[in-house]
Amino acid sequence: MLIQSTRGGFGSGGVFDPLRQEREDGAATLDWLVRQPWAGDAVVLVGPSYLEYVQWAVADRLPPQVKAMIPQVTESGLTLEFLREDGLSLETPFGWGVQVAVQERRFALFRQRSQAKKLKQALETLPLVQADVVAIGHRSDYIQDVLAHPENHPRWTGIGHRRRVADVTVGVSSIAGWYDIFLPGQLRDFRTLQEAGRRPRLTVGPWTHAGRADLLAGSGVTLRETLEFGLAHARGEQPPERAPVRLFVMGEETWRDFASWPPEGHAPQRFHLHADGVLALGPPGGSEPDRYRYDPADPTPAAGGVRMAPDAGRVDNVALEARADVLTYTTAVLGEDVEVIGDVHAEICFRSSLRFADVFVRLCDVGPDGRSLNVCDGLTSLRDAGEPAAVTVRMWPTAHRFRRGHRIRVQVSSGAFPRYARNPGTGEPHATAVTLRAADQEVHHAPGRASAIVLPVASPSVH
Repeated sequence: MLIQSTRGGFGSGGVFDPLRQEREDGAATLDWLVRQPWAGDAVVLVGPSYLEYVQWAVADRLPPQVKAMIPQVTESGLTLEFLREDGLSLETPFGWGVQVAVQERRFALFRQRSQAKKLKQALETLPLVQADVVAIGHRSDYIQDVLAHPENHPRWTGIGHRRRVADVTVGVSSIAGWYDIFLPGQLRDFRTLQEAGRRPRLTVGPWTHAGRADLLAGSGVTLRETLEFGLAHARGEQPPERAPVRLFVMGEETWRDFASWPPEGHAPQRFHLHADGVLALGPPGGSEPDRYRYDPADPTPAAGGVRMAPDAGRVDNVALEARADVLTYTTAVLGEDVEVIGDVHAEICFRSSLRFADVFVRLCDVGPDGRSLNVCDGLTSLRDAGEPAAVTVRMWPTAHRFRRGHRIRVQVSSGAFPRYARNPGTGEPHATAVTLRAADQEVHHAPGRASAIVLPVASPSVH
């Protein structure tokens, strides 16, 4: 096994510049490696998160000795998903910037609790441009760039390696989590390989990115795939026969095999929002919009979900749903199972008293005991929210079976802080905003102004 520190980290020479030097350094490392007399004639690349991103950086120019890649909870674009202009994911890139800034400090492992308190204080700091000093005691170029520059800014040119994925010819077995921060991009990379005629594998479990139990479970799957898939390719053999896609179907709590992602046999079905908090298949009748007030000084909090936080993943949403700034829409008790596997999105007819507003939508499974467990969610930022208009909210993909006797619930709110940066309501840049304006929001559900969540539901023959 060979492990190399990234340039500028843990004794490696040079200066660490996140995401920007990995192609050059990775190519140099592989060129050096294959010349070593002990290297042999077969190499397998394995790693989670950033450790696999550095492999995507060189994936289209691998030496012939490299036979397979085992990416775990990562994707070829990495930071780019967090920097969307229509929804800045604040907590993850900021928290990672803090982590890499302090990880080599003396006794860093023993100071995690105090560092977590500093991080919480930093994320609440206004203006955010000063938050890095609160968290780590000095300026961080990476954090400053995250706050100031969206994904299409020249600062990020070259850090995405999505264009290289189709040119990868080695075996790839990708391991992801339903609540992982990189899931959409990782599924995109898998589909790119399939469409390019490769034969990749995909495994998606009920995991987050950094939960201790999830890391152990995901690492166990990674080890198995390394031994069964990676070493088979290293020996020039075919790995043990297995379906290309293996998914943990939540709700059913079991592993199932499929031929592709998204799997066939699941068609989009619209569940409409109605008056009185009802969610149903039929279109809505005439009704007044539902209203709530969003105050960025007391932002709607993140609860579980896609985060690098101790409470990430599936949690009970009852306390969150009791807030006045969260609307809920719930089906009647299900008379049969409803299986949802694939991409999920919502179309919300929304209006705000301010031009600048966010729409956050979350899908939940409500059990007979009343617990409301989050399945997937997403957020879209608006710059012209003053008139009622349809807003598309792209949500995390999922595989979930809503059991008979359960109910399907949709939440609509205007934030999930600090996972997403709070919208100040003023249109000021996130980095420099100091004024927070409360907004009165409307969610419409009437003919011509319908709102719905669109779920990929299995046909009866697939159940």
